[in-house]
Amino acid sequence: MTLLDLPSFRRSNITQKLINKQSRFAYAKPQQPTAPLDAAYDSIDIELDASDPIFWCWMHPLGRPIVTSELLMDLKTMHRSLPVILDQAKKPVGYYVFASRTRGTYSLGGDLGFFADSVRTGNRAAVRAYAHDCIDVVWQHVTSFNRPLITMALVQGDALGGGFETALSCDVIVAEKSAKMGLPEVLFNLFPGMGAYSFLTRRVGPAEAHRMVTSGTIYSAEQLHAMGIVDVVAEDGEGVYALRDYVKRDYRRHNSQLASLQARKRVHPITEAELRDIVDIWVDAVFRLTDIDLRRMARLITAQERRRTDSSIKHIAAE
Repeated sequence: MTLLDLPSFRRSNITQKLINKQSRFAYAKPQQPTAPLDAAYDSIDIELDASDPIFWCWMHPLGRPIVTSELLMDLKTMHRSLPVILDQAKKPVGYYVFASRTRGTYSLGGDLGFFADSVRTGNRAAVRAYAHDCIDVVWQHVTSFNRPLITMALVQGDALGGGFETALSCDVIVAEKSAKMGLPEVLFNLFPGMGAYSFLTRRVGPAEAHRMVTSGTIYSAEQLHAMGIVDVVAEDGEGVYALRDYVKRDYRRHNSQLASLQARKRVHPITEAELRDIVDIWVDAVFRLTDIDLRRMARLITAQERRRTDSSIKHIAAE
């Protein structure tokens, strides 16, 4: 299966927006937040679970379900507030879950339109800043925010390119059966630079990682489960409940699970320097793209744009 074969790229529904009109700049650099759970974000929702030891972070970027600069800003702002949120929680929090409110989509990856415009205008600094912001975000997943947390991705739809990389940066991936995941960057003569090589190499070895990165293949959740990349496959519409069941089973041995994950990371370490070196290689590759490559990218931008009308919001985290 290839990217353009995905039924999700042909859907069209009515867009709904849940946004707070407060200016982003009022909270972009909070000093000492007193009630960080009440902070207003344009591109994410956050909540402490009422019944389980889970902190939920839900993406809902405005417009296309992609990794925008606005989404990255919100995530980095929230990450700075997370220690206060955890310290103020009434009970210990053992799990950080990163999910999406967009129906049928986890994330379609990077902002291709921004990349193409930056190449045409020669704005290398902007692309590099965006890329390193991405590393800032996934690095927090890799390190579990330097807290006794297990990071989890809940994938309820397509996770492509940088969206797949974001899920891979987490300790555990729970995916619904219809979810499709892959790295389509090769279609426009690029490679995924926000962690795919590092994360996949630790999960499936360098040869298989290279094949996945360079083939452009789109995988089902069950295929990735058989490969050891997805940890739990849930029935469609049951992802939240499957994740809760996992947490309920796992929390009794949370200490041993956490220690095992820490040991795995020690045996197969990923360093921040590695991620940043690779993303700089990616930036160099972006600015070697030709006009033909940019035209191919434009076709995928059109596919992403069609998903702008398929961003209905699902309120299921607290069920």
